[in-house]
Amino acid sequence: MAYPYRHPSETLVLSQYFGDPEARTLKGWEARGGYQALRKALGMSPGDIVNVVKASGLRGRGGAGFPTGVKWSFMPQASEKPHYLLCNADESEPGTFKDRELIRWTPHALVEGCLLGAYAIRAKHAYIYIRGEFFEPAQILARAIEEAYAAGYAGKDVMGSGHDLDITLHLGAGAYICGEETGLMNSLEGRRGEPRLKPPFPAVSGAFGKPSTINNVETLIAAVHIVQNGADWYKQWGTEKSTGTKLFCVSGHVKRPGNYEVPLGFNFKEFIYDVCGGTPNGKAIKAVIPGGSSVPILTADELDIGMDYEAMAAAGTMLGCGSVIIMDETTDIVKQVRRMVDFYSHESCGQCTPCREGTTWAAKILRRIENGRGQPDDIETLLQISDNMSGKTICVLSDAAAAPITSSIQKFRHEYEARMGAGAPVLAGVR
Repeated sequence: MAYPYRHPSETLVLSQYFGDPEARTLKGWEARGGYQALRKALGMSPGDIVNVVKASGLRGRGGAGFPTGVKWSFMPQASEKPHYLLCNADESEPGTFKDRELIRWTPHALVEGCLLGAYAIRAKHAYIYIRGEFFEPAQILARAIEEAYAAGYAGKDVMGSGHDLDITLHLGAGAYICGEETGLMNSLEGRRGEPRLKPPFPAVSGAFGKPSTINNVETLIAAVHIVQNGADWYKQWGTEKSTGTKLFCVSGHVKRPGNYEVPLGFNFKEFIYDVCGGTPNGKAIKAVIPGGSSVPILTADELDIGMDYEAMAAAGTMLGCGSVIIMDETTDIVKQVRRMVDFYSHESCGQCTPCREGTTWAAKILRRIENGRGQPDDIETLLQISDNMSGKTICVLSDAAAAPITSSIQKFRHEYEARMGAGAPVLAGVR
């Protein structure tokens, strides 16, 4: 299959139909075994489905890595209030582009995952919150939802089971903070997309004040395969604590950018140099961000580690959402960090002072250093601002902005110091 790059080391579970347009249609999806997992799930109790997902070890693929089955088990068992399943399809972390590809090529897999997940948490209604700019994926998904209703996979008395399962596609207006679960709920309710204080947690008081569970696109599609094939089947891949396969989206200075699916625990260095082809023209790698722009940077000599939650944490970074950004030796680290902080400053909702003021202040200092007008105390001031932004706000946006600042100063301080009064930048940037 030609999609756009494939490698023999990949394990294709979630992405096996990428590049296959027939898989987008209901007829094509059914021919590939689609909706059999939902049929199987409807013959099980919700508790049994939760136990299977728990036993599989599946962890949320949106970035936090929280065990999915445990999260589902937090939903109240005897509540008479309506329950809601919320699918977070607001994929806006810089360098992240896996969920939109899952939707683009296998929309029925997500529809099935939402219906299955809703049944497991005793919800009768699932909402898919998709970023408004994802116009093409949203159209594809809307068509799949219509087909699912017409075929009896959604709506009243699904497959004659006696269960009602509805699904609604909701387009956001395009704000990074709406990818945060409580900001998403506020936006879904028609209010400003501002995060809420926790507790109460969504399982107690979520969307519309009712018990809710929020899952990422990749997580819900993985659950379909787990219910269909069993927990042990899924655990054949990965490590003891990081089970299964994972989609990694690769961008930056790399010969073969794109989405790749490998078992968790796959060697990171082999992934970059063999699976992705290394850098164009064979230039040396200077730095890699392994899990999206919000996680600490790794240097080239720190790449011989596993691509799993525990190995990444031991290396001082995070697996995050699996967005790998590669920077070669020509990269201007100060410029790259400034661009990331500019993004977070623009996307801050402004509720919390450390985030609203800290991101703006840090971006101004970084721009000053980038332009060769840095002041003697600027580096220490950046570290102080970052410390005041970390763990002191309602959500983790300010932590996300602080991570590249602190890790880049820790590992590339000499580049900051060299720019003090050094004049215009001479190195390149990653786009």
